[in-house]
Amino acid sequence: MTKNNKKGFMIIEVVLVLAIAGLIFLMVFIALPALQRSQRNTRRRQDMARILSAVNDYQANNNGRSPARLTGTGNDYNIGVTDVDTNFVPRYVDETCEVKGADPNGDGTVTLVNYSCTGDQFKDPDGSNYSMLFGAHSASHYWNTESWWFFNSDRMRTDHRIVLALDAKCTGNESDPITYKDAGGEASVAIVYVLEGGAVYCGDNK
Repeated sequence: MTKNNKKGFMIIEVVLVLAIAGLIFLMVFIALPALQRSQRNTRRRQDMARILSAVNDYQANNNGRSPARLTGTGNDYNIGVTDVDTNFVPRYVDETCEVKGADPNGDGTVTLVNYSCTGDQFKDPDGSNYSMLFGAHSASHYWNTESWWFFNSDRMRTDHRIVLALDAKCTGNESDPITYKDAGGEASVAIVYVLEGGAVYCGDNK
């Protein structure tokens, strides 16, 4: 009669294997959302750079003028925009987009244009349509203030709102991303967008 010398797994070994597997699963579970968010924000940065390139194309085809014009008295708080080309996005960014309405502010400072697009060239990675807020350099006075909801970062992120500011350039400071000082007039354009997680993208053509 022969003895069976085969050994089975000890309970401690099984527990150890399960613990390691659980730890790996937990690490993936924690890291995956951050990786996906990073990928979406990379796509958003690419979208903003493409829109800024479209602004440059627009200027090249329109004798240097931007998709809107500055207007005002010279008082920094009263300068706004006029002659907004609401068809800038359909013509230069995504031809599948249609203008679904413009919402001018009462004092003419900003104009919000909403679009509906069947393509994906003017859509946030989550599938929502972007909207375009044409503003003047006075936007830098109101950035992220509760009383000026157009430029409130939480509202901008929720509404997928892109700010196209004239006579503006980027500061490199996310808490106050645009400035008009020595920006170069209405041909100087800055694009601002609030990314997922609260970071702010700013790109300009200067």
